[in-house]
Amino acid sequence: MPATAIQIDHLSKKYRLGVINNGTLWQDMQTFFAVKFGREDPHSKIGEDKYSGDKDHFWALKDISFDIKQGDRLGIIGKNGAGKSTLLKILSRITTPTEGTVKIKGKVASLLEVGTGFHGELTGRENIYLNGAILGMRKRRIDEKLDEIIAFSGIEQHIDTPVKRYSSGMYVRLAFAVAAHLDSDILIADEVLAVGDAEFQKKALGKMQELSTGEGRTVLFVSHNMAAVRKLCSNGILLKDGKIIKDGIIENVIEKYLNEFSGSREREIHFNNDEKLPMSIISIGIYPKNKTEGSVLDITDTIMVKVRYKVNEHNLNGTNVAFTLSREGTVLFRSWDVDNNQDLLQGREKGEYEAEFEIPDILNIGVYSISIGCGRAGIGAYQNIDDCLEFEIENYKTDGSARGFTRGGIIKSSIDWNLVKV
Repeated sequence: MPATAIQIDHLSKKYRLGVINNGTLWQDMQTFFAVKFGREDPHSKIGEDKYSGDKDHFWALKDISFDIKQGDRLGIIGKNGAGKSTLLKILSRITTPTEGTVKIKGKVASLLEVGTGFHGELTGRENIYLNGAILGMRKRRIDEKLDEIIAFSGIEQHIDTPVKRYSSGMYVRLAFAVAAHLDSDILIADEVLAVGDAEFQKKALGKMQELSTGEGRTVLFVSHNMAAVRKLCSNGILLKDGKIIKDGIIENVIEKYLNEFSGSREREIHFNNDEKLPMSIISIGIYPKNKTEGSVLDITDTIMVKVRYKVNEHNLNGTNVAFTLSREGTVLFRSWDVDNNQDLLQGREKGEYEAEFEIPDILNIGVYSISIGCGRAGIGAYQNIDDCLEFEIENYKTDGSARGFTRGGIIKSSIDWNLVKV
C-alpha cells in the first residue's frame, strides 16, 4: 500500500479583514504566544459557530482533514473563494494554518502564480539554478537537467533574457518546466496553467501524468477546466466555503461540482392543467439519456425531452404539441409531435399523455431555452409557454480536441470529407 505523502488534520485558516491586529498590544502578544506554543487562541471563538465569521474575520478553510497517498493525482475543485488557493499556499509553506496540522513527506515544488519563485532581474537560465538551489539540489544535478528543462519550456531563444521581459505565457512555460523536472516528491499546480496555450496545456498535463505514473510523484492540481481535471486526476476533493463537501473518485466529485454549481437550473417544470382549454401542457423536463434526472448535461450526452399534457375533451382532433429550442433569442428549430405521426390529427381521447423525444446531436456548449405549446393545426394556439425551461451544455469529459467540441458556433459539426488525389 502506498505511503502517505500528505496528512492534513483539522486544518483551518483565518484571515483578518481590514485590520492587522487585535486592537491592543496585549491581545496581540496573547495570540502570538498561543499560536507559537500550539495553544488555542484566546481571542478566537470556540465551537462550530466560530466559523460563521464576523466583520473582522474570514475563515478561508474550516476544519478540513484528509490524506493524500504517494503517487496520487488529486484534483482540487470549487468555485472562486472556496479555499483552494489558501490550501495550496499552506501546503507550499507560503502561509501558516490558524489551526490544525499538516504533515508532508518529501520536497514540494509549487506553481501557484505567474512568476512565483523567479527573480525578475535574473535570466531564465539563472532562475532555473535558483529554483534548484531552493529545493536543495546541487549544481551538478541541475546541470544534468538543464537541457531537458529548456527544451520542454520551448523558450530556448529567450533563456538568457531577464525574466522580467517575459510574457505571462513564457513565465508559465519555464516555471512549469522547472517544477516538473527538478527533484521534488510533490508537485502542486494551480489554475496558472490556464495562462498557457492549448498545446502547452496538453503537454503539461501529459507530463504531470507521467510524473505520477512513471516516477511515483504526488500531483495536486487545481483548475476550473473540468476536462483537464478529469483527464489528469484519479481522485478529487470539492471545496465549498472552506469545507470539503465531496471527496473520492474524480468522476463523482466533478459530477457533484457541476450539479452543485453549474447544474442549478431546474430540470423539470410543472404547470396547472387549465380545464377550460381543450388541451394543456402540465410539465416538461430535460435529462441526459441513460442517467438519473438532474445529472449534468455534457456535450457527449444524448439529451432527452419529456412532455406531459392533458386532453380535456373527448375525441379532440386537428391538434398538435409544439416544441421550440432557442439560444440567446435565436430560434434554432421547431418540432411538432405530428411530424412523424399524422394519425394524431385524427383525434386524441380525453386523458393524460406523455411524449418523449431526443434532441438532435448538434448542440455545442452553451445555454439554451425551451418553449412549449399546444393548439389546433393551422388555426391557432391553445397555449404558448415561452422560454419556460433553460439548460446548459458543459464540456467536462473531453479535452476539446476530439470532434471539434470547442470550436465556435451554436452547433457542433461532424462532417465527412471525401478526399481524392487529383
